Amino acid sequence: MTFPSFVSAGDILTDLVRAGSAQWLSRPGGAGWNVARAVARLGLPSACAGSLGLDCFSDELWQASVAAGLDMRFMQRVARPPLLAVVHQTQPPAYFFMGENSADLAFDPACLPAGWMSQLKWAHFGCISLVRQPLGATLVALATELRAHGVNISFDPNYRNLMERDYGPILQRMMQLADLVKVSDEDLHHLFAGADETSALAQLRALNPQATVFVTRGADSATLFAGEQRFDAIPPRVDVVDTVGAGDASIGCLLFSLMTAPQRTGAEHLAFALAAGAAACRKAGAHAPALDEVVALLQ
Repeated sequence: MTFPSFVSAGDILTDLVRAGSAQWLSRPGGAGWNVARAVARLGLPSACAGSLGLDCFSDELWQASVAAGLDMRFMQRVARPPLLAVVHQTQPPAYFFMGENSADLAFDPACLPAGWMSQLKWAHFGCISLVRQPLGATLVALATELRAHGVNISFDPNYRNLMERDYGPILQRMMQLADLVKVSDEDLHHLFAGADETSALAQLRALNPQATVFVTRGADSATLFAGEQRFDAIPPRVDVVDTVGAGDASIGCLLFSLMTAPQRTGAEHLAFALAAGAAACRKAGAHAPALDEVVALLQ
């Protein structure tokens, strides 16, 4: 039986975005789901492991997952309300989450198909799923088990306001497990309050000096730390429609590059990831760019 080589676990939700004084737009989303779609769009077997409800928002997420080519054996459905991110202001972003006893919290790895770890190369974790209990403890335990099975772990803290308290131990544990960490300058600012970027980055890397660390800074120069090597590059310049999901596209495409072309240099992996993030910015919403979109920006 064939299983995906990549799984992103947790963080699948609906963004409810204010579009007027009395109008709202619902969009399938969630950082983990966006990363799974990014990998699938590039052509690798991919899944988002999580749990959905039985409501209209969950139906839309399910249908969008099918359309993205995700392996639906990894998505569970339960009779619970959906997880919603209510974005009541976009400039600057202001939001809150609605999800008390919601479907995402019921995710059960024991219900995944037998043998699913056998072909898995990388698993991705991050964002609010790690601080929503009992889901957070479930995912940390799953990441620990996968790491023991030799699966590479990718981690993106992807800071949100739910992480203001009690996130320290989770950050430390996930950093210990991670082979690859993606973090933005904004994440560093919030995770290590009061520290400048250099100090915050040093504190993060000290948690696991062996991990490869990918640092993004919006349109400014990004950095990839791989062992003792450091690579810097500026993202391709594009006409930006919005930046929603750009970080998810970049880490997804970096993972794709690592899985399909391990012979590439760190500089080449970084360039590929940044081209994907730039391509995502050219379209509205969390766009998952196709391979030809990424390659066009590399050229």
